[in-house]
Amino acid sequence: MTRKHRCIECGSTLTIRKGPRRYGHGVNVVLNNVEVRICGDCGEEYEVIPNIENLHKVIATSLAKKPVRLTPGEIRFLRTYLGHSSQDFAEILGIRPETITRWENPATGGMSSVAERFLRYAVLVGKPITSYGLENIDTDPDELPQPPRFHAEDDGWVIAEAN
Repeated sequence: MTRKHRCIECGSTLTIRKGPRRYGHGVNVVLNNVEVRICGDCGEEYEVIPNIENLHKVIATSLAKKPVRLTPGEIRFLRTYLGHSSQDFAEILGIRPETITRWENPATGGMSSVAERFLRYAVLVGKPITSYGLENIDTDPDELPQPPRFHAEDDGWVIAEAN
């Protein structure tokens, strides 16, 4: 039995397509053969990326082995892949948090070659983050509750009341 997937925004049936998709998170990566669920009514799109932990490991390993310098977005991706906040990473390296911010800023980015070698080494031999906090929830988009909604008011953003 084929299950029809429904849009969490409007409830309409989704069309499923597979193809290449650009993967964000600060890295210049294209994923091939990604399932995308598209709502023909409201235009909402949902990417289905199975085994994301393995995907992140493959991306991180590829970045750590690349023959040219890391970009600021790649530095941030590798730091977060290892499970470190910028504050924690700065403490590990014995530097100020502002230095991490500078490394990860496209306008001022770039690490020293010694720091970059350390980051690459940590990715290749270290233990990455192993949990994204999703162990106890059902990740099927059809089963997810309505997402929280926010709206702008004159004095800032507020959470919208449930309908």
